[in-house]
Amino acid sequence: MKTVCALLNGLGGFVLFGVSDKGEVSGQQVIAKTLEDITMELRRIEPPAFPEIETIAIEGDKSVIVLRVPGKMGTYCYDGRPYLRHGPTTQIMPRNEYEQRVLDKFHAYRRWENKFAPNWVTVQDLDEEEIQSTLQNAIALGRMKKPSYVDSESVLMGLSLIDDGHILNAAVTLYGKSERLFSNYPQLSIRLARFRGKDRLKGFMDNRDYWGNAFNLLRRGESFLLDHVPISGRVVPGKMIREDYPLYPLLATKKLWQMQFVTETIQLLAAQLQLPYMMIIWKLLILEFCISI
Repeated sequence: MKTVCALLNGLGGFVLFGVSDKGEVSGQQVIAKTLEDITMELRRIEPPAFPEIETIAIEGDKSVIVLRVPGKMGTYCYDGRPYLRHGPTTQIMPRNEYEQRVLDKFHAYRRWENKFAPNWVTVQDLDEEEIQSTLQNAIALGRMKKPSYVDSESVLMGLSLIDDGHILNAAVTLYGKSERLFSNYPQLSIRLARFRGKDRLKGFMDNRDYWGNAFNLLRRGESFLLDHVPISGRVVPGKMIREDYPLYPLLATKKLWQMQFVTETIQLLAAQLQLPYMMIIWKLLILEFCISI
């Protein structure tokens, strides 16, 4: 039954009883207890699976039992262990792969941001100006047509941020503004620091802690980053305005920060930019998983 489990976790296939590994059909005697034993073994697979069982009669009183196993790329376990097929062999599925499959399986249904916010959270606790800004930007970019109702609650419903009359955690994450939300959402925060040189043990020259919604934190981080990018300037003959030259391209720097912000991975942004004299670490504590916008 380990093979059945492995096929359920893969592309499916057939398991034959009465056929040798060399493909020789010998068959076996099949009685009611034989099928009962197979059924009992299948019950040791979790979650429950029900492959189609077929008995094919051959010579004499012997038969071949065929299990038709559907391929589900699932997270099935036999006796508490997941299995995979690798060529002609059945092996225990690596732990990392199993954990990733479980995460992928339940991510769409049990994400933190899809859960209801506390009952006391109302639209008034959200940044309605930011909500309207999202709507106007979406219309201007051709992502949606102007809806019939443009009040904040209707917009949130259109964005699937209100479910069955309940505000979702995703709505608070994107638009939360009221200070009373902090006690329930302390993870909506960001810590920024500029260190003295490349050695973090030497302390930092500047640091900031911010709490707020995703859009606010995105702007805060962008501002902090750009404030610490050295900018040189020079006077060009014949021009009234001085020309400034940031050490790093501002557009690329902003894009890199935005990409970093919307991922759950905590990395050293400074290492990516290869900053020679300072290091900035971004610590994001936003959601259990990536934000889905």
